[in-house]
Amino acid sequence: MQIRCTQADHQNQQIIGVCIDITCQNQRPYCHFCLTLHVNHLPMLTPFNLLNEWIYQRIIRVNNAYNNIQELKVSLDNLMNQFYPYFNYNIHQISELGLSQIDRLIAGLCQIEDCEKVLFLQLKPLIEQVKSTINDILKKTKNQSNLKENINNQIQHNINQLNLEYSGPFQQLKQNIKPIKFELLKQYSIKQGERCNSVAFNKDCSIVAVGCESLIKIFEFKQGILQQTHILNQHKHGVSALYFMKKSNQFISGDYKGFILIWASNHVNQWICSQIVRQQNDIINCLILNNNEDIIISSSNDNTIKFWTKKNEWICQQTITDHKRWISQLSFNEKQNQIISCGWERLILVIEYSEQVKKWMVIQKIPVDCQGLRLCFINDNLFTFQPKKGNLIYVYEMNSLSKSFTKTKHITVNQGDDTYQYFPQQYIKSKQFLVSKHDKYINLIRKTDNDEFQVEYSIQFGSQALFGQMSDDGEYLITWDDLSKEIQIRRCIEE
Repeated sequence: MQIRCTQADHQNQQIIGVCIDITCQNQRPYCHFCLTLHVNHLPMLTPFNLLNEWIYQRIIRVNNAYNNIQELKVSLDNLMNQFYPYFNYNIHQISELGLSQIDRLIAGLCQIEDCEKVLFLQLKPLIEQVKSTINDILKKTKNQSNLKENINNQIQHNINQLNLEYSGPFQQLKQNIKPIKFELLKQYSIKQGERCNSVAFNKDCSIVAVGCESLIKIFEFKQGILQQTHILNQHKHGVSALYFMKKSNQFISGDYKGFILIWASNHVNQWICSQIVRQQNDIINCLILNNNEDIIISSSNDNTIKFWTKKNEWICQQTITDHKRWISQLSFNEKQNQIISCGWERLILVIEYSEQVKKWMVIQKIPVDCQGLRLCFINDNLFTFQPKKGNLIYVYEMNSLSKSFTKTKHITVNQGDDTYQYFPQQYIKSKQFLVSKHDKYINLIRKTDNDEFQVEYSIQFGSQALFGQMSDDGEYLITWDDLSKEIQIRRCIEE
């Protein structure tokens, strides 16, 4: 960074760093001649080569503060929702109510009155304290009016840019979208008594791998028909995750004991295990690769996320330990610079690759009100999260200013309490729908205009023990459930 000092008598010296002392009254960017002005706080001088990382860490803190405020806002909104039924209540309508309606009205008002006598007395001083703290923060933050004007201008600019860049292609895409349903190809179902936790398609949907207990069955797949070609028995424990590479004829598999196996097809179409790695001590729940296929990311019941890179062999380069319970699913964004994760604790992590330190770093911890077993990036600014219990899918969007994710809406699906963590969420970009398993259902959810979502088609099964995957083109869905004990194939039909 070539910046010259503008202080008088400093001979246009190059700026070499910045003072980060909060009490400093001098010019913060400094040159060699400026050092005497900062003699009382020399330890607070930061060279330019360290400035980016210093700013990066403070941005993370700002994001965390923003998320805490959002969490408080959600709590206040939930509290306000309790009062909405009574706002501007028309007292003259009581005569038109039935006995059960009057009973619920009186019970609700009594509960609020009881809360007012006890809990609201505790809440009032806390509210005053929060208001006072906010006023202090605002007093210390200068140029608020200019900042607000700049923010509004930037938002409008972003909106205009989005309209210019995407209106044409998006309108064309909308015209091509047709209603869908999935037809069961019953005649092609395969009886399979052993449990199948994982299914994976290869890059052109010509091969399907299915994890059947400790075996991996390889099928040739053509026009909805599965023809078994190989059985791989190198795993000694149940296979829990499969992932086909897109650029090469390889796939990876993980099992109940933390082993990851790398498979490659040789010139005679035999599948050979080229490497076995193990640095995780429990079930491998999810395996994903980046587009360049030089990074494997794995998550496990040992509460860790591991990043594997290819040298001569795959080696573990980094471990994330911020989760304190089992980690169910991982998902890459489109730019491949962020990963999200969730599991059996009430937390979503947003992990980003830092070019400065050449490592993956947790940049946001999103507290949630429930456990969640599935999540999926829709694009760089949008992802979905399936809570374990209830009838909602949460939608998170990136704030264009803070660059952090917040929950902005939800999708209503079937009621359920899911206990099985396999069968990851999947977004089919070409058809603009999300595949999301919840309890005994597979929901096909269409993304509509303005990033809205609606359930377009649901498939009900007789069991929660339901696993599978959809082909990348959205044409076929392959599942196994422990009621039918069949590998079933469904074909997409556009109406």
